[in-house]
Amino acid sequence: MRTAFAGLGVMGYPMAGFLARAGHDVVVYNRTSSKAESWAKQFGGRHAATPEAAAKDAEIVFCCVGNDDDVREVILGKQGILAGIPSGALIVDHTTASATVAREIHGVAAGNGVGFLDAPVSGGQAGAENGQLTVMAGGDAVDFERAAPVIDSYARAITRVGPAGSGQLAKMVNQICIAGIVQGLSEGLHFADRAGLDPAVVIESISKGAAQSWQMDNRWRTMVDGTFDFGFAVDWMRKDLGIALEEARRNGANLEVTELIDRFYEEVQAMGGHRWDTSSLIARLP
Repeated sequence: MRTAFAGLGVMGYPMAGFLARAGHDVVVYNRTSSKAESWAKQFGGRHAATPEAAAKDAEIVFCCVGNDDDVREVILGKQGILAGIPSGALIVDHTTASATVAREIHGVAAGNGVGFLDAPVSGGQAGAENGQLTVMAGGDAVDFERAAPVIDSYARAITRVGPAGSGQLAKMVNQICIAGIVQGLSEGLHFADRAGLDPAVVIESISKGAAQSWQMDNRWRTMVDGTFDFGFAVDWMRKDLGIALEEARRNGANLEVTELIDRFYEEVQAMGGHRWDTSSLIARLP
């Protein structure tokens, strides 16, 4: 397909690369143009000076940027995607943002004859680089069926959760669950240390039972070693948890533990851990 990709961060850069490797025609845009030039050189695609220019003639335009304001700018801005995308085309937003902005853009896009999916991802930088992301999508079924085979080039699982905004709501559930798991693992490893247990032996034992998780399998060793200079940054997690907590205030959900863990992440930031992996929750335990 003729595609475009706006936003070549640690996630978008490899995702756009998988599109090109799958044989799709890809035009990329990035706010820092040198990144777009490097991508085009590496993958043989083209780069554009604005989202509008990247979107011209595209059948599907993907974007993966920072937050609600970035999404509005890259899609609705004066030189945004909607200014250039043809009628009948489709926008797929992989940004983790609010359900409110997803519904807003879905409505504006529909008024311009353009489809829109909010499709945040899980799997982190490693998942993006290995083409193994999990995608949660919100939007119209016809748009999902059209986009899914293309998204499949960098995803291992793609699910339509419901109408516009549902993908973002599912991503909030994902982050709420991860926060609780990481805090529980942090406290478990901290307890093992205080009890004089060998963490390797403990993990070997309990990781075969109900306590097993991706976080346990992939993060226990670095947590014990105090190594956090990789992975999904604390700053990003706090952004995501902030979105979830704001949504909870609207829908009445009780997120007592999530609120507490968000404050723990604030403590990690105060320790200088803004870019540490989210498993750094253990660093605040004495």
